Amino acid sequence: MPLKTSSFFFCFTFLFYGLIHADSSSYATRPVVKAKNGMLATSHPLATKIGLQIIKDGGNAIDAAIAANAALGLMEPTGGGIGGDLFAIVWSAKDKKLYGLNASGRSPQLLTWDYFREHNLNRVPYSGPLPVTVPGCVDGWFELHGKFGKLPMKEILAPAIKYCREGFELTPIIARHWSYGDDLIKQPNFASTFFPNGRSPKEGESFKNPDLGNTLEIIAQEGRDAFYKGSLAKRMDAFSKKHGHFLRYEDLASHKSLWVEPLKSNYRGYDIWELPPNTQGIAALQMLNILEKYELRSWGHNSAKTLHHMVEAKKLSYEDRTKYYADPQLSPAPLKGLISKEYADARRQLINSEKVSEHFEPGNPILQNGDTVYLSVGDKEGNMISFIQSNYAGFGSGVVPDGMGFSFQDRGALFNIRDKNHPNAYAPGKLPFHTIIPAFITKDGAPWLSFGLMGGAMQPQGHVQIVCNLIDFDMNLQEACDAPRFRHYGSSTSTGYKMSDSGTLRLEKGVSSESIEKLRSMGHDVRPNSRSGFGGFQGVIWDKENKTYIGASESRKDGHAEGY
Repeated sequence: MPLKTSSFFFCFTFLFYGLIHADSSSYATRPVVKAKNGMLATSHPLATKIGLQIIKDGGNAIDAAIAANAALGLMEPTGGGIGGDLFAIVWSAKDKKLYGLNASGRSPQLLTWDYFREHNLNRVPYSGPLPVTVPGCVDGWFELHGKFGKLPMKEILAPAIKYCREGFELTPIIARHWSYGDDLIKQPNFASTFFPNGRSPKEGESFKNPDLGNTLEIIAQEGRDAFYKGSLAKRMDAFSKKHGHFLRYEDLASHKSLWVEPLKSNYRGYDIWELPPNTQGIAALQMLNILEKYELRSWGHNSAKTLHHMVEAKKLSYEDRTKYYADPQLSPAPLKGLISKEYADARRQLINSEKVSEHFEPGNPILQNGDTVYLSVGDKEGNMISFIQSNYAGFGSGVVPDGMGFSFQDRGALFNIRDKNHPNAYAPGKLPFHTIIPAFITKDGAPWLSFGLMGGAMQPQGHVQIVCNLIDFDMNLQEACDAPRFRHYGSSTSTGYKMSDSGTLRLEKGVSSESIEKLRSMGHDVRPNSRSGFGGFQGVIWDKENKTYIGASESRKDGHAEGY
């Protein structure tokens, strides 16, 4: 009896002490992961293990990223795959600098502006042949591998090919998203590829995709030209012609990725790096420039005042996103002006600190020259890669070329077909506006954080929340990604929509009722406790002092971080 009494007293004392001394700002659902030799964070546990094994086998961060992405194309086809595009930011330990890759594809030459007019369309549909653009993923793999890779591509793609043929078991979040593909079952080959039993596979069930395995095998053996100029390109061309679609061999054969210079803005001593348009990355830099003059730390994390100014900064930057972000070769944007501190000072003056704004207009910066899967990797040599890849909406277009095991992306749905003079107006052979954005942070010229956050228009506002959580609110990496988020809907878009009613502010569970009521009194249309749409984060920090990596993957996805 005394033992039971003392044990009860010890447990009660421990619990009471924990409640009193717990850090109320800690939102972490798990500890951060630390390791010296390599670190991966992806949205699927098997993809993480595959990438980490590549590093253990002598590969580097770039090899591991390609291997993990190939696996995700099988295991999370609701977000990415070789029918989509990719973007990456690479820290080269040898060169001690960042490189940016834009591996996005162009619209088909056969599909014209007049086609949409003749069919009375004012928006490109999300499914079917009309939103299909050239898949840039495979070329992106080979560009990255050619510049930085170590292991043979055959070895890098071997694990994904093995799982394609032997199968894997579905994780819960991916299984739920898989079921949303019901509306694509009428698209060619979609049901036979992704719904093999007449329905979406359920959590825990095994799924195989031997067609994808065969496609990856050909790519591994014959290289990128097999996909863009060889047997696979010819197969896609024949499929498209058979169904009366628009993509042709010539579109594939002329595809080429672009190496680009990442752009930066300094936020409280940290250099935040994003890629230039056609991505939306610099929207995050514009937001941070506006927020830098505010005392977010003293206002408090997710206080009404902090959230209000973040949302208003988002609305301002998204108006510029609508006007200026497009194919950089056809519609160059005033990039240096958009991310200048002087421009941010002028835009900041438009924010009313006490009341929501129903709409903003795009600014006039000075013209100067100038669903998705994300993963982050660091290796023992000090290379790091921030890597994002996507079909755009879920499975993409739902159009699966005969016997190839993947769905074409629907990125063309983001073209504007209302205004022919808009920078993002549809045209043949043009890059569409892109939502997917990798990000990177350096400090004093050295790498610090490789990170990204999936989720369409959530991404820039998500990037900003992560940066502020880390820098303004002193959270560790896991806390920063698990903390409750906001997502503002209803900003003007590159497809032609114009905001006129301040939009809708959705808040995750964990934002205080006090903040919610104050935001409503300021005019925000607040919708609390929404279940999804807040993105999916992975990140890897290089701890220079302790010479170790710190990894985190958030609880909104199925994956995790792992190192050795």
